[in-house]
Amino acid sequence: MTTYHGSCHCGAVRFTAEFDLADGTIRCNCSLCMKKRWWGALVQPANFHLLAGEDALDEYTFGRHVEKHRFCRHCGVQPFVLGESPSRGEFVAINVGALDGVSDAELATAPVRYLDGRHDQWTKPPAVTGYL
Repeated sequence: MTTYHGSCHCGAVRFTAEFDLADGTIRCNCSLCMKKRWWGALVQPANFHLLAGEDALDEYTFGRHVEKHRFCRHCGVQPFVLGESPSRGEFVAINVGALDGVSDAELATAPVRYLDGRHDQWTKPPAVTGYL
């Protein structure tokens, strides 16, 4: 397991998370993920540590209001999401783009699993994924 460091654009929010990008990432086609171009990695809550910026974070929820989309109120970057699913339990979804110091090569080789959130088909990929 690797310890990654991450932050928002302005640096007000900083975190660490223990996981391996090689274990896979997710891209979703729901309305919010599409607007943000979200690319996430799921982490167990015990492996996520907010180091700074709780006071800089705001929150957005939509749909079922289960996931808490946290974002920096200064720069607007969303470094992570807090959520819960019937199959995974509680999780933290790390914004892969908010990771600091990860090489282009490591990002390029991270496996991606596609989710059809648009149709609430979380266990199936969408028919077309090239745009994700």
